[in-house]
Amino acid sequence: MSHPSPSSSEPLALVIFDIDGVIRDVGSSYRRALADTVEQFTQGAYRPSAEDIDQLKAEGIWNNDWEGSMELIYRYFESQGGDRDRLNLDFDEIVAFFQSRYRGESAENPDHWTGYICDEPILAQRPYFESLTAANIGWGFFSGATRGSAQYILQRRIGLESPVLVAMEDAPGKPDPTGLFACLRQLGASSTCPVFYVGDTVADMYVVEHAAKQDGDRPWMAIGVLPPHVQTHPDSQRLHQQRLEAAGGHLVLRQVTDLTPELILEQIKKAIASKGVPL
Repeated sequence: MSHPSPSSSEPLALVIFDIDGVIRDVGSSYRRALADTVEQFTQGAYRPSAEDIDQLKAEGIWNNDWEGSMELIYRYFESQGGDRDRLNLDFDEIVAFFQSRYRGESAENPDHWTGYICDEPILAQRPYFESLTAANIGWGFFSGATRGSAQYILQRRIGLESPVLVAMEDAPGKPDPTGLFACLRQLGASSTCPVFYVGDTVADMYVVEHAAKQDGDRPWMAIGVLPPHVQTHPDSQRLHQQRLEAAGGHLVLRQVTDLTPELILEQIKKAIASKGVPL
């Protein structure tokens, strides 16, 4: 299934999705690889918990898990009285180790990946995207994942033939909205078409805030999704929801497929009514 090409029929809305934690469950893949990496480069002295990683992500600037791994390594050594400026960390070595866990040893060839990525649960299947298309709602993806990793999930695992995708290599990291605007250009919608951005982190919510400051002519809606790993305990679920709402989330859903065409249209009507514009 390919995304419909722009046509004279203006979409009712555009929905742009993050991928990690929204379209696929990365609790036992990306996050596991991050913890493995920190443990490796602290010589086994520190393995971050899920809560440690969530706290880092809540800062809103650590969307890149390679950089997040490095930051947690730095912070561990600082907690032991070290000075990060004197640490001899090699970012390329950190990335290589992370990828060896996430993709497997044959990291450059998707046909031979054997790592954690192979077992990621998929959170939205092809019929969901077909339902958006049928409702005249355009869609695409803006993710901090590498293009290879994102395509592996979208095309091989879900079966989307040529989805609009802006990945790590294509734009600055979130919360910079450059990649979100790149998605909108590829989808070819008008300057007033409502846009929903769906993500699971504070940085994802901030993307919408920054985008709205640059382009205030259209309705913007940040939709939070609770990633599976926080739904294992009521306290962690409540805390994550509060973080997303505090960062600007208009709605926080338990799963991405709860964002149905009907709910999208309902939110558009509310947004237009709040501006005093007749439908």
